[in-house]
Amino acid sequence: MSVPNITLNDGNTIPQLGFGVFQMDPDKTEELVAEALRVGYRHIDTAAIYGNEEGVGRAIAKSGIPREELFVTTKLWNDRQTDAAAALDESLDKLGLEYVDLYLIHWPTPAKGTYVVAWQQLIELQKQGKAKSIGVSNFELEHLDQLELKTDVKPAVNQVELHPYLQRWRELDAFRAHTVAIEAWGPLGQGKSDILDAPEVTDAAAAHDVSPAQVVIRWHLQNGVILFPKSATPSRIAENFDVFGFELTEDEMAAITALDEGEEGRGGPHPNDMNDA
Repeated sequence: MSVPNITLNDGNTIPQLGFGVFQMDPDKTEELVAEALRVGYRHIDTAAIYGNEEGVGRAIAKSGIPREELFVTTKLWNDRQTDAAAALDESLDKLGLEYVDLYLIHWPTPAKGTYVVAWQQLIELQKQGKAKSIGVSNFELEHLDQLELKTDVKPAVNQVELHPYLQRWRELDAFRAHTVAIEAWGPLGQGKSDILDAPEVTDAAAAHDVSPAQVVIRWHLQNGVILFPKSATPSRIAENFDVFGFELTEDEMAAITALDEGEEGRGGPHPNDMNDA
């Protein structure tokens, strides 16, 4: 199965489907990432705050897969926004890598007022080759505007909460107008909702003889979104990757899109409310 690549605004490419390790037990991360790599995933999304970069690194080191065939993302945590260079060095050491393919500011934490400083540091880290691409996570339009006002480098991606209950079309269109690619975190609802039980999803699953999770992943892919579903079950890791043998119809896509609940569908914090260290 061939995962489509999306070209970013800096000319680099990113596999549209990856494997996420959010809230993954550090003791099991190596085993599960190794399984994901065995299945065929080549895009791994982690973060300093997840506490499992070492496990990701061990799985990569033992995989035998050439480094240039992998796409590895990690993220700068909120309390390191004025110390990004040292923070990335720590992450690289834990991952056992000389560079990451994508380094993200994890949250804007606007009350701190340091995300522009952090972005300026990421620009330098990209120039040094320690991050091939740089981007942001959970940034609202006003935060992106500040980056564009005060620097001349646009984020390659913005990783945001995105799933059928929280679709944010107007904002996503604006992000794309800024030439910022969209990544979805919590693409299946993070287990906090009944998305996978919605008739619009289960009917499509029955029609294509696939699982509800495969339908939602396919919905994201057909919308041009980059995503990395997480699972700690080997069979589901494989199932979530097996999404290129069918295509949702226009009616099925429209039915799932109609599930949007706007802000009522948000499962995580609003970025303007997230200011924790």
